[in-house]
Amino acid sequence: MEESLSLLGAIRQKFVCDRVDIRTYSPLTLAFVGDCIYDLVIRTIVVERGNTAPGVLHTKKSSIVKAQAQAAQADALMEELTAEEQAVYRRGRNAHSHSAAKNASIGDYRKATGLEALYGFLYLTDQTDRLLWLIAKGLELTGQQI
Repeated sequence: MEESLSLLGAIRQKFVCDRVDIRTYSPLTLAFVGDCIYDLVIRTIVVERGNTAPGVLHTKKSSIVKAQAQAAQADALMEELTAEEQAVYRRGRNAHSHSAAKNASIGDYRKATGLEALYGFLYLTDQTDRLLWLIAKGLELTGQQI
């Protein structure tokens, strides 16, 4: 029987990706990946809970992935984070992005970037269980429904 790989492991194997020391990644690079992973998790949950029109799926997903919702989750999760996770979050939150928030305050945008950096870090270090636990806990603590 073949051993199952994580998504990250399968990508690294299929596309022969070199291992890079995660500490060398900028916080905005971690947020770049974390934004996508968080979006993928939320999209997966929305689709798994019901096959419906794309517009309805988009509306459900958008209410959870917007900066304000992520900022609320970041605030709620602070006591749940390890010291290392808090450090990654702070690096992401304090990073100076060249893009501007479209429909969010600068504070919410920075908190969301910090959370995305943390999620990118957890994904790239293959800590999928912890990543999913934090996403679920953040949704629970903020009362956000999918």
